[in-house]
Amino acid sequence: MGWKAAQKLIHHWKILRGDNVMVTGGKDRGETGVIKRVIRSQNRVIVEGKNLVKKHIKQGQGHEGGIFTVEAPLHVSNVQVLDPVTGKPCKVGIKYLEDGTKVRVCRGVGASGSIIPRPEILKIRTTPRPTIVGPKDTPIDLVMEKMYDAKTGKGMPDL
Repeated sequence: MGWKAAQKLIHHWKILRGDNVMVTGGKDRGETGVIKRVIRSQNRVIVEGKNLVKKHIKQGQGHEGGIFTVEAPLHVSNVQVLDPVTGKPCKVGIKYLEDGTKVRVCRGVGASGSIIPRPEILKIRTTPRPTIVGPKDTPIDLVMEKMYDAKTGKGMPDL
């Protein structure tokens, strides 16, 4: 049985892949782990090493069958981000610094109010940027060509 899509999707996610979280509900309540994957279409997250279930997989061509232990998704309401200072679970708020950057902060009773750092894993690209020119890429000389000159008005379309 697979998971259905969520009835009401969370539009502004405050939990990211790579965050340290504490499981607040289910059979692994009170344990901490790192978020491995975020499934936004179902409002669920997969926490590394938590909510383990047995999965029966039939043997097929190219892979072996058997009973495997896999991590099942948890609903996002059953996890809370850990405060980096106190190490206790806290709510996540959003604040803007003086220079205009958006940061996540700890909120709630007993929270330190400190900034929750962005996980390092999000800075790593999963697919490298292409280095070779493809058939649909625009040549660099056409990109660098100046189409509009503000001083002379050359290249301005007739409106």
